[in-house]
This record gives sequence, structure tokens and C-alpha cells, in this order.
Amino acid sequence: MESDNKALRGLAIIRANLWPYIVINILYYGLVLGGMTVEALYPAARDRLLASHQVPVHANSVLDAAAKVYQSKNIPLAALVTFLVNSIIGAFASITLPSALIPFSGFVVGLCRPAVWGIWFSSTRSQVTMLPRLLVLLIEGQAYILAIFGSYLWGRWVIHPTKSGFGTRKAGYRAGLRTNMQLYSLILATLAVSAIYEAVEVIGAMPPTSH
Repeated sequence: MESDNKALRGLAIIRANLWPYIVINILYYGLVLGGMTVEALYPAARDRLLASHQVPVHANSVLDAAAKVYQSKNIPLAALVTFLVNSIIGAFASITLPSALIPFSGFVVGLCRPAVWGIWFSSTRSQVTMLPRLLVLLIEGQAYILAIFGSYLWGRWVIHPTKSGFGTRKAGYRAGLRTNMQLYSLILATLAVSAIYEAVEVIGAMPPTSH
């Protein structure tokens, strides 16, 4: 019941700040399309992107652990790992936490991701495999949009508290913190749906294990 109330409060926040939410959606998915366009015009962009982000993946790293879970074809466990990685690293550590320290920092960081996603996802030439990937992008992207939206409100209320109806920056900060906590019920629910879908889609597309 409490989670339902938090979700309703999260929806109320969106309704009360609808234009920023719409603009962030346009920016986010627009950057995805921009990344896709870049990859279509310059096919080498994806290879250069991968080369510039190559880092050693150790046996005890998060990415390696997640890859092993998917290789095991355990859908519930893969969905759980995906949910934890996306919620803790993708949303909280990358967007919300920076916003708590520096206004608008999570907003900026969050909007760097969709362009990279556009380049990455558009490299799939087959429409059969492209559509499921796009659905993951749309669902998971919506969770990050909500986190970016929370970051924007938080930064705006801290930088311009009086314009937002708060007497001091401290009051604006507290309101931003409270608002982000309320939005997280929607963020986590969206990431849960995305994680389940992604686990089913990715593992379902794997070739059968040979015995």
C-alpha cells in the first residue's frame, strides 16, 4: 500500500512538472536517434567507441559476473542482476548521487548515455533482432529519464529556490531529495520490468546448449 502511495506521488510530481518531463523525453530519445544517425552515416563510429572504452574486465568485476549469469541461462537470476546493476549503477550512482553533490551534474551525465546507446543499438542490422533491443532501450530509457527529471528538479530548486516557491536553497535541497525519493518508486518499477524483459529476450535468443 505504501509503495502504491509513493507511485501515485511520483505520478503527481510528473503532472505538476509536465513540460520539463516532456522536454527531457524529447532530448533523451532525440539523442538516441542522433547516435543512430551518426552510426548510419559513419559505420566506423561504433568500432571507435568500443576502442575508446576498452577496459580490462577482471573475474570479480560486475560486468563479468553479469555475463556469467546470462551464460548460465538462469532467467530469474539474470533479471535480478540486471535490475541491481541498472538501479544501483545506472540510475542511482550515475545520476541521482552526483545530483546530491553538484546541482544538475546527474542531468548532464544522464544525457550522455542515450547518444552512446544510439550508436550501439543501431549496429544491429537485422530488424528481427533490432526490435527487441529497441524495446529494451525504450523501457529502460524511461527509468533513466525519470532519474534525469528528478536531477533537473533538484538542481533547479537549489539554484533558484525562490522561483520554485522555496524560501532558501536548503529548503529547495530538502524538497529535491524528497521528490527524488518519491520518483524512485516509478524508477525501480520500470527497471524491474525492463530487467525481466531483457533477461527473457537475451537468453531466449541464445543458441541451445550443446550436450
